[in-house]
Amino acid sequence: MRHNLRRARSRAAGRKIWAVIKANAYGHGIERAVLGFADADGLALIDFDEARRARAARWTGPILMLEGCFEAGDVAICRELDLGVVVHDESQLRMLEQAPAGPPIGVFVKVNTGMNRLGVEPSQLASVHARLVQCPAARLDGLTMHFANAERADRHAGPAAVNEQLARFEAACRGIDLPHSVSNSGALFLQPPLAEAWVRTGIALYGATPDVAHSAEHLGLRPVMRLTSELLAVRTIAAGEAVGYGSRFVAGGPTRIGVVACGYADGYPRHAPDGTPVAVDGTLVPIAGCVSMDLITVDLTAAPDARVGSPVELWGDQVPIDVVAKHCGTVGYELMCAVAPRVRVVAVD
Repeated sequence: MRHNLRRARSRAAGRKIWAVIKANAYGHGIERAVLGFADADGLALIDFDEARRARAARWTGPILMLEGCFEAGDVAICRELDLGVVVHDESQLRMLEQAPAGPPIGVFVKVNTGMNRLGVEPSQLASVHARLVQCPAARLDGLTMHFANAERADRHAGPAAVNEQLARFEAACRGIDLPHSVSNSGALFLQPPLAEAWVRTGIALYGATPDVAHSAEHLGLRPVMRLTSELLAVRTIAAGEAVGYGSRFVAGGPTRIGVVACGYADGYPRHAPDGTPVAVDGTLVPIAGCVSMDLITVDLTAAPDARVGSPVELWGDQVPIDVVAKHCGTVGYELMCAVAPRVRVVAVD
């Protein structure tokens, strides 16, 4: 975590960094993220219980709630824990306007520039800004937006292109003198530096890539999470015999099959196809057969010395999580977040 934050700091070139630790720090644990990202300028997340955990873990710096307040009672929690919020629609603005007297809450206003998920419309920003200036419960800290296509090399290509979104944002913000926060991991690592005060980086801090065309290693990032196990059994099957539910894998000849103590109940994707790489004793071998709740079967042809108890890495240093994700038709983010509570976590400093 510390290494990846240093890489982000180098790319940020003077811009401050929000370390995004939403979804239990992408499955890595809020408390571990507070330690690993101790040198970040601020933390950004979504869940108020996780914000409380971050404070309990002795994070004293800024915390930004990326989706803002969900109900009026959240305003009191913001004051109690000293949280900043993103305001992205009318209901959240009214929560602040109707809040009881108390210390002002730091606010970043989010503008919808083409992502079309959250954010006030550009034409509404001036009015929202004016209302927040008059709101005793609010302290305006900045303006923000989110890129839809930061990983694209061509900044002009397609709908919601990088330059298109930037132009909309800059036009909407004209005349409002507040710091900006624009870049996510993709923009930070794959686009030229942008004029802003803060960047918000998430996936890169955990050692995965925001874009499959650029490996994490190429970006100078190191994997934070290793999902490991061992071989629970080894058996040899004859040509024509099948393995696992649905008999998806059928041996073309005598084949040694290793059985790994891990399955979809641990968070490994059930839909991983045959050929998805797994490291056994440091050698890459392919999945052979359907992933079940507690077990994964692999073809040990390339690892003839593998035996019961041999170490297995499902993803990590030897098998990049993005490679597993690509085989499974998903992204590393999903795999990280899906690791189940029953998986034992060993933190290494």
